[in-house]
Amino acid sequence: MNRLVRNIKLIPQLAALLAVIVLASCSAGNAEDTQAKQAQLVEYKQQMHELELKIAELEKELKDSLEVEKIQVVLSELQPQMFEHFIEVSGSVEADQEVNVSPEGSGQILEIQVQEGDRVSKGTVLATLNSEPIERTIDEVEINLELARTTFERQKNLWDQNIGSELQFLQAKSAKDALEKQLQGLKAQKSMSTITAPVDGVIDVIYQKQGQIASPQVPFAKLVNIQKIKVYADVAESYLTKISEGDDVQVYFPAIGQSRKTKVQMIGNYIDPNNRTFRVRIDLQNKDNLIKPNLDAVVTLRDYVAEEAIVIPSLLIKEDFKGNYTFVARNEEDQLVARKVYIEPGMSDNNMSEVLGGLNAGEHVIAEGFSQVVDGTVLHAN
Repeated sequence: MNRLVRNIKLIPQLAALLAVIVLASCSAGNAEDTQAKQAQLVEYKQQMHELELKIAELEKELKDSLEVEKIQVVLSELQPQMFEHFIEVSGSVEADQEVNVSPEGSGQILEIQVQEGDRVSKGTVLATLNSEPIERTIDEVEINLELARTTFERQKNLWDQNIGSELQFLQAKSAKDALEKQLQGLKAQKSMSTITAPVDGVIDVIYQKQGQIASPQVPFAKLVNIQKIKVYADVAESYLTKISEGDDVQVYFPAIGQSRKTKVQMIGNYIDPNNRTFRVRIDLQNKDNLIKPNLDAVVTLRDYVAEEAIVIPSLLIKEDFKGNYTFVARNEEDQLVARKVYIEPGMSDNNMSEVLGGLNAGEHVIAEGFSQVVDGTVLHAN
């Protein structure tokens, strides 16, 4: 019994001892993991140092082998110049005026006076509708109006001589005015039976035929004016602050192989939530009518410009462990020597790149033969 009591009393001490052992083992594990990583880092640094030594040794060997013979190169002097960057987006052509022409009134088509393809001016009569009922009514009103005018004139003469009543004079005047208004309304109604061109343009399609019933709800013909066209293009919202109204723009039409230069006419005020783009509009003259509605277009917009930039061909920019570099030629101890210069490249366009740092105006980059030189190669410039 005493032994059991002693064993029970030892349980807390054993638990505490076990906790100390577990903590010690965890600490040991963490320490071993950290030591392994430190050892791996040292190994990687050693490998990198060995690579740098090998690279330096190879460059020295190449330099020593090339010192005997100068490398023929072509140099290009750097001068500040304008650098532009452009983006290309797809566009579509719309006619400046594309109208479905319908009559203002209803009636049977008696005569169609144009054909598809005809060029018409605003106000040209395209077709006439049956207006015989209106014309008969107009004839009747004109007869009644003539009588009303005669009656009014006689009543007016009598009234001027203080003969007759004022009521008779006013009744005659009212009857005459009412008939005149009615005649005006009938003539306006008759004019609705004539279909006219609302704008200048070309008759593209005639939908109806002679003898059919025309009405305001049914288009009679499509009138298209493509002397002026509009090109719409959707541009990613990231360029919203880089493109402005009035910017120069080039529009290329692959189907006809033609390009036109103009300016951005309008920038939309709405971002399409489906593709995150905004719309730009470009207006163009189309005197030869070669550009058709819905024709595909490639729109080239400038999104960046630097007036005084250092620019070199993109293929002259190389990259190593330290970054981007190129080779320049410098005079050292009466010799022309190639020097490796690290640079900060900017935007590229049309195989040319802007250099934001590392090169200055007046320096000479190796434009041809740069693949045959290393840092320190003796050069002969053509």
